[in-house]
Amino acid sequence: MFFKFKKVLLLTALLAFVAVIAFAGGCSLDALNADNDTSGARNQASAEPALPGVKPGTIAEIVKNTGPAVVKVSVEKEAASRYSHPFANDPFFRYFFGGNDEQPRMETGLGSGFIISSDGYILTNEHVVSGADKITVTVQEGEKQYQARQVGGDYDLDLAVLKIEAGNDLPFLKLGDSEKIEVGNWVVAIGNPFGFDHTVTVGVISAKGRPVPVERRYYKNLLQTDAAINPGNSGGPLLNLAGEVVGINTAVAQAQGIGFAIPTSTVQEVLDELMNKGKVIRPYLGIQMHNITPDLADYFGLKNTDGIIVMGVLEGSPAERAGLRQGDIILQMDKKPVANPEELANRIKEAEIGQKILLMVYRDGEPAYVTVKVGEKP
Repeated sequence: MFFKFKKVLLLTALLAFVAVIAFAGGCSLDALNADNDTSGARNQASAEPALPGVKPGTIAEIVKNTGPAVVKVSVEKEAASRYSHPFANDPFFRYFFGGNDEQPRMETGLGSGFIISSDGYILTNEHVVSGADKITVTVQEGEKQYQARQVGGDYDLDLAVLKIEAGNDLPFLKLGDSEKIEVGNWVVAIGNPFGFDHTVTVGVISAKGRPVPVERRYYKNLLQTDAAINPGNSGGPLLNLAGEVVGINTAVAQAQGIGFAIPTSTVQEVLDELMNKGKVIRPYLGIQMHNITPDLADYFGLKNTDGIIVMGVLEGSPAERAGLRQGDIILQMDKKPVANPEELANRIKEAEIGQKILLMVYRDGEPAYVTVKVGEKP
């Protein structure tokens, strides 16, 4: 009986030992599988792009699809240069050696652009081609060069449309809706900074609606981006992740990581006029305006600061022909109150060329009415 009990006890212990080994083996296998899963996750994570929310290859695919429609714009223009010898202003020196003579020389410039139709229309910046005697466009495929002509341009908006005759259909870019892009959205810039063809930079929209003065131009509504934009990028496209143009790269701020682009919402308003009429047609009165400050309201005896004061009237303008004067205070247009210069400018913008508008002005302490025929801004 004792030996029988001992045999049962030994069998039970053996079974328990086998169970422990099996359990341990199972844990080891599970742990190995878990480790493999973690390793796979690490490998997958290392394959993901550095840009959050962007799939691998997204940027490369955008560049591949859009790059062929981005062009290099080279310009040449003749400029006069003066003899710059330090004694050139001395009459005795000039008599014997000459000097201060106008001598022609060629200036060159470089920018970017992009094709917007298969028949060769190209969008770029006005400042890239301003004053050019010769415009050469280089397309990516085969590095082919074409002589381009400017079909339209606008200084204020810094936009120009060129045309090349390639003899075949060309790749082109679609204009997207810049109103839909949000601050923080990814964007891609393609251009020719410093002559380095088809350079690609990536960033985000940093801000919208930026007013930026650049030399004598005043941009009212620019997109700000931290995608690198350098000299030579001007006129190139700023693209969203769908490969659509949302801006035309334009200005470089004097700070690292700040660039600007004209939104496509501005372009689309005037593109047809630039292509078909060669310019943007703007209704025009020809007055210089200023808002009415509390001090001015007190000085003129006005009840509030609504209205505008005419600071100047341009010679030969519709306003001058109608008899508007410096110091007139415009209170109404077509019997509707005018609150400030911006409101009057927007209402004039919506008027038709040749349309007559009725202005109520405050002059010499009395109300007066002036009828102005809206003209076209020269």
